[in-house]
Amino acid sequence: MNRRAPIIAGVIAVAVALFAVFLLVRPKMSEVSTTEGDLQAAEDQEVTLAAQLNALQDAQAAAPETEQEIAAIDAEIPPTADLPSLFRLLQGAADRSVVDFFSFTPGTPAPNTAGTFSTIASQVTVSGGYFAIDEFLFLLETLPRAAKVTTLAVTPSSAASGETTTTTSTSNLQLQVTVEFYTTDTSSGPGSVPGPSDISGTGA
Repeated sequence: MNRRAPIIAGVIAVAVALFAVFLLVRPKMSEVSTTEGDLQAAEDQEVTLAAQLNALQDAQAAAPETEQEIAAIDAEIPPTADLPSLFRLLQGAADRSVVDFFSFTPGTPAPNTAGTFSTIASQVTVSGGYFAIDEFLFLLETLPRAAKVTTLAVTPSSAASGETTTTTSTSNLQLQVTVEFYTTDTSSGPGSVPGPSDISGTGA
């Protein structure tokens, strides 16, 4: 009986130890595993936030250049028809090229089929010498505002005015072009110069 007592005591000690491991050590191991998972998630989030911060810093550094690009696009295709400004640009080109006569007849803005912008098909007429007309065409192509010439005709100015001539002169010519200008205002038709029209009909 006395010989079995140490064995029983040992078994009890092992059982108690196993019970202690089950009650105390296993939960701690589970907590450690959870903590490691949280730590990994925090590290992953830190990497993501660092990448977002770098992207924001890059965007901030590029902001002045982006603003310049937006301003250039707005100048080429403005948010309104702004016909007075367009007329001044063309008048300035006529003055710089020193043509003898200049006429600008803007058309009614018409939205494109996708409804993303409006086209202003306009008639421009100038008369003058060959080099003056050549310079005007160059200035027309390099206007700050986007322009597309769709038709072009050059005739002797005397013939265009109904006078008779026996020779074809290149010293005094008349240029007639149809030019398309653009605006992002898709409702810039009648009643909208400049800006969108009031669809309620009550006005601003």
